[in-house]
Amino acid sequence: MHFTFSDEQQQLRDTLLRFIQKDYSFEKRREIVKSKEGFSRAVWKQFAEMGLLAIGLPEEHGGLGGNAVDTLRVMEVFGRGMVVEPYLSTVILGAGLIARAGSGEQKTGLLPAVAAGDTLLALAHYEPGTRYELSHVTTLASKDPKDKNAYVLNGSKTVVLHGGGANHLIVSARTSGKEHDAAGVSLFLVDAKAKGVSVQGYPTHDGHHAAEITLKNVHVGGGALIGKKGGGLAEIERTIETGIVALCAEAVGNMDALIETTLNYLKTRKQFGVPIGSFQVLQHRMADMLMQAEQARSMAYLAAVKVQSDDDAERRRTIAAAKALVGQAARFVGQQAVQLHGGIGVTDELAVGHYFKRLTLINATFGDADHHLGVFSDLMVA
Repeated sequence: MHFTFSDEQQQLRDTLLRFIQKDYSFEKRREIVKSKEGFSRAVWKQFAEMGLLAIGLPEEHGGLGGNAVDTLRVMEVFGRGMVVEPYLSTVILGAGLIARAGSGEQKTGLLPAVAAGDTLLALAHYEPGTRYELSHVTTLASKDPKDKNAYVLNGSKTVVLHGGGANHLIVSARTSGKEHDAAGVSLFLVDAKAKGVSVQGYPTHDGHHAAEITLKNVHVGGGALIGKKGGGLAEIERTIETGIVALCAEAVGNMDALIETTLNYLKTRKQFGVPIGSFQVLQHRMADMLMQAEQARSMAYLAAVKVQSDDDAERRRTIAAAKALVGQAARFVGQQAVQLHGGIGVTDELAVGHYFKRLTLINATFGDADHHLGVFSDLMVA
């Protein structure tokens, strides 16, 4: 597939790549991962100064009015550097949802603060036992008996990406219907420090962070409702789609770095007095890795173009196909890179194992390859 980036998009990539190479080395990342918060506030501020946090936000609210392809350029480079800062959770999921469905007051109050690096957001939607079923919501939003415009939230959320460091949570809760119904799901903006909100953060396998969140009699005003009452599922679906596209781009950057690292190792590691890269069978493996990565790149780019389409069927098919193919490629490239490095490929001191861990979690996030193959097949016969 022929795909040409604009000069601005290419400059964005080059600038960010220089920053990653100079100021976000593998050793620097290891220090950040071991810190208390699991990410660097200083790096986050640098991202704000570079305009990265404002790229996809509307200009009238402090953003730069960019699109999904601009975000793809950022996420590719983040994949190369294995960046652990909460860009996906805050900018793509949280701010993206507010920009699309939030009230004027919510946009004015949150989006400029996100762009400046002062506010972190987290989408609290998935619940224990629901796997990837977006309509499965048991958290309840009941009318506050003391205020007809307010609500009381009760329920729990699981694997909330970077939920432990968020200032505000976007919580899905059912205002009507049964737990599997598409209708009746509403979205609420909740202060992470509000009374009744319990947040238990923890590190994930890939160096990022997530949280388990419990809401017990959490009172929110009518102004906390995001979008239409009972119509939140459609907004959640669009938000998760943008998240999937971003993860696909990150995986492509991750695979690029793995292939380069593995190729350099094959050129320097010697057996029988010659570099092991001279062995034809290993050259074939590298060729297979490259083909898998290039197929994933094509699908990631296509998904970035289609994610803003108003054709629901085409958009969903493309994104499901991209997530399935990228997930398969990620597993293949990661496994081959580790095996070609041998035992050192899984040590903490070498970046290879860390790339593989991240690829594994990318595949599992928002639906793994098997799940999206099923989604794609269902959409083909619908």
